[in-house]
Amino acid sequence: MKTVGLGIALTALAGTVHAAELGAVDEPIKLAVNEWTGQHVTTHVAGEMLKAAGYNVEYVTAGYMNMYQAMTDGELHAALEIWSSNVSEEYAKHVDAGGVTELGDLGLDAKEGIAYPSHVAEMCPGLPAWEALKECAQNFATAETLPAGRLVDYPADWGTPGADRMTGLELPFKAVPAGSEGALIAELRASTERKSPLLITFWQPHWAMSAYDVQFVELPAGEEACFTDASWGPNPNAVNDCDFAPTRIFKASWSGMEDKWPAAFEILSNYTLDVADQQPMMGAIDVDGGSVEEVVAAWMADNEGTWRPVVDAATK
Repeated sequence: MKTVGLGIALTALAGTVHAAELGAVDEPIKLAVNEWTGQHVTTHVAGEMLKAAGYNVEYVTAGYMNMYQAMTDGELHAALEIWSSNVSEEYAKHVDAGGVTELGDLGLDAKEGIAYPSHVAEMCPGLPAWEALKECAQNFATAETLPAGRLVDYPADWGTPGADRMTGLELPFKAVPAGSEGALIAELRASTERKSPLLITFWQPHWAMSAYDVQFVELPAGEEACFTDASWGPNPNAVNDCDFAPTRIFKASWSGMEDKWPAAFEILSNYTLDVADQQPMMGAIDVDGGSVEEVVAAWMADNEGTWRPVVDAATK
């Protein structure tokens, strides 16, 4: 799969940003690596930019929901792909307490929701309207969910957004957490190959959206009142009776990063990544079998004109 394209927006424009000191280049900058391929791509592109600036970088596996204490403690120094739709309450607590600093938007055009491979519409007349799921839930039932239908939700460490919507909308489905992103993909692949029913919590950008012709269920608009006021929406007795809130994807760092590594802080603040770049790299890894390191290295080599100016603006 092709891994070139345009994507890193150059927000550090000449004349508006001044070069910063590198700081403690002898100490490693530790970047959080979470559980999904897109985040691996995002983080490694950022890390390779820091290396090009002269920094020592370590990639550290971290739990998405609980990594913010480690950031406050200075054990992790940045997280490059935080999704507003399922970020934990711990994030806001640590920002308010001053231990974590937000670095701005990553720039990905994202959406999350309840979804299905397109062939499933034949098994549930009325889709993509969410009301159709009330009548055809039994078609999605398995031995572990009977008499309810089965919803394959995000891995437990990512939160329970799918389960929340089944409860809020009073849909007769039981949410079963997937074990990993790979398990979600395996469900989509098996459903597509066997033409079997599948309801799943999923997101874009992701190469599987096009590979398995994934469609989103049309839910009531995810307005703020839906999450705080039970009287809002089709179910007057519950919150979360709506779609996901519009998703913002952003970056954050340990609050001491700007003082310890000023130029790195500037690079990560100005770093953005486009869907048109991230999604093919995800496919090159998950479909074509490339390693994250190989795929990102190829992209960096082919697109130096788009990322190098961000590094140079912060260091020269």
